[in-house]
Amino acid sequence: MSGTTPPEPPYVAVIFTSLRRPDHDEEYAVAAARMLELAAGQPGFLGVDTARGADRFGITVSYWRDEESVRAWRRHAAHLPVQRAGRERWYERFAVHVARVERSYRFP
Repeated sequence: MSGTTPPEPPYVAVIFTSLRRPDHDEEYAVAAARMLELAAGQPGFLGVDTARGADRFGITVSYWRDEESVRAWRRHAAHLPVQRAGRERWYERFAVHVARVERSYRFP
Protein backbone atom coordinates (compact mmCIF):
# COMPACT_ATOMS: atom_id res chain seq x y z
CA MET A 1 0.00 0.00 0.00
CA SER A 2 1.20 3.43 -0.73
CA GLY A 3 -0.37 6.81 -0.38
CA THR A 4 -2.26 6.15 2.86
CA THR A 5 -4.17 9.02 4.37
CA PRO A 6 -3.39 8.68 8.08
CA PRO A 7 -6.09 9.37 10.62
CA GLU A 8 -6.37 12.58 12.53
CA PRO A 9 -3.65 12.85 15.17
CA PRO A 10 -2.56 11.79 17.62
CA TYR A 11 -1.12 8.51 16.35
CA VAL A 12 2.27 6.79 16.28
CA ALA A 13 4.41 6.68 13.14
CA VAL A 14 7.15 4.09 12.69
CA ILE A 15 9.63 5.34 10.11
CA PHE A 16 11.82 2.57 8.65
CA THR A 17 14.62 3.67 6.34
CA SER A 18 16.76 1.07 4.64
CA LEU A 19 19.36 0.37 2.00
CA ARG A 20 18.64 -2.97 0.34
CA ARG A 21 21.31 -5.33 -0.86
CA PRO A 22 21.13 -6.02 -4.61
CA ASP A 23 20.20 -9.71 -4.22
CA HIS A 24 17.29 -11.84 -2.92
CA ASP A 25 14.74 -9.57 -4.64
CA GLU A 26 12.05 -12.21 -5.12
CA GLU A 27 12.41 -13.61 -1.60
CA TYR A 28 12.24 -10.09 -0.18
CA ALA A 29 9.17 -9.15 -2.23
CA VAL A 30 7.25 -12.21 -1.06
CA ALA A 31 8.14 -11.57 2.58
CA ALA A 32 7.36 -7.84 2.36
CA ALA A 33 3.92 -8.52 0.84
CA ARG A 34 3.17 -11.09 3.53
CA MET A 35 4.25 -8.72 6.33
CA LEU A 36 2.09 -5.92 4.95
CA GLU A 37 -0.90 -8.26 4.79
CA LEU A 38 -0.24 -9.48 8.33
CA ALA A 39 0.36 -5.98 9.75
CA ALA A 40 -2.88 -4.72 8.18
CA GLY A 41 -4.78 -7.25 10.27
CA GLN A 42 -3.18 -6.26 13.56
CA PRO A 43 -5.07 -4.31 16.22
CA GLY A 44 -4.07 -0.67 16.07
CA PHE A 45 -2.77 -0.70 12.49
CA LEU A 46 -3.88 2.43 10.63
CA GLY A 47 -2.00 2.34 7.32
CA VAL A 48 1.36 2.54 5.59
CA ASP A 49 3.25 4.60 3.01
CA THR A 50 6.28 3.15 1.28
CA ALA A 51 8.73 4.11 -1.47
CA ARG A 52 12.01 2.71 -2.80
CA GLY A 53 14.34 4.36 -5.28
CA ALA A 54 16.47 2.85 -8.02
CA ASP A 55 19.44 3.36 -5.67
CA ARG A 56 17.86 0.70 -3.36
CA PHE A 57 17.16 3.28 -0.60
CA GLY A 58 13.65 2.95 0.83
CA ILE A 59 11.39 4.58 3.36
CA THR A 60 8.36 2.92 4.88
CA VAL A 61 6.15 4.74 7.36
CA SER A 62 3.56 2.68 9.19
CA TYR A 63 0.85 4.33 11.25
CA TRP A 64 -0.45 2.91 14.52
CA ARG A 65 -3.05 3.86 17.09
CA ASP A 66 -0.60 3.73 20.03
CA GLU A 67 2.79 2.52 21.25
CA GLU A 68 1.38 -0.77 22.53
CA SER A 69 0.20 -1.61 19.00
CA VAL A 70 3.71 -0.90 17.71
CA ARG A 71 5.30 -3.09 20.40
CA ALA A 72 2.86 -5.94 19.69
CA TRP A 73 3.72 -5.84 15.98
CA ARG A 74 7.44 -5.78 16.69
CA ARG A 75 7.06 -8.94 18.85
CA HIS A 76 4.63 -10.76 16.53
CA ALA A 77 5.77 -14.37 16.07
CA ALA A 78 5.60 -14.24 12.26
CA HIS A 79 7.40 -10.89 12.13
CA LEU A 80 10.44 -11.99 14.18
CA PRO A 81 12.03 -14.34 11.58
CA VAL A 82 11.48 -11.74 8.86
CA GLN A 83 13.27 -9.14 10.99
CA ARG A 84 16.17 -11.57 11.36
CA ALA A 85 16.26 -12.24 7.59
CA GLY A 86 16.38 -8.49 7.00
CA ARG A 87 19.44 -8.12 9.21
CA GLU A 88 21.16 -11.22 7.80
CA ARG A 89 20.28 -11.10 4.06
CA TRP A 90 18.28 -8.17 2.74
CA TYR A 91 19.61 -4.92 4.19
CA GLU A 92 23.02 -3.30 4.07
CA ARG A 93 21.73 -0.96 6.75
CA PHE A 94 18.49 0.29 8.23
CA ALA A 95 17.15 2.60 10.93
CA VAL A 96 13.85 2.68 12.79
CA HIS A 97 12.38 5.88 14.22
CA VAL A 98 9.22 5.86 16.33
CA ALA A 99 7.38 9.16 16.74
CA ARG A 100 4.11 10.35 18.19
CA VAL A 101 2.36 12.58 15.65
CA GLU A 102 0.56 15.49 17.26
CA ARG A 103 -0.19 17.53 14.12
CA SER A 104 -0.54 16.66 10.47
CA TYR A 105 -1.06 18.79 7.36
CA ARG A 106 -2.29 17.81 3.90
CA PHE A 107 -2.72 19.32 0.47
CA PRO A 108 -5.30 19.58 -0.99
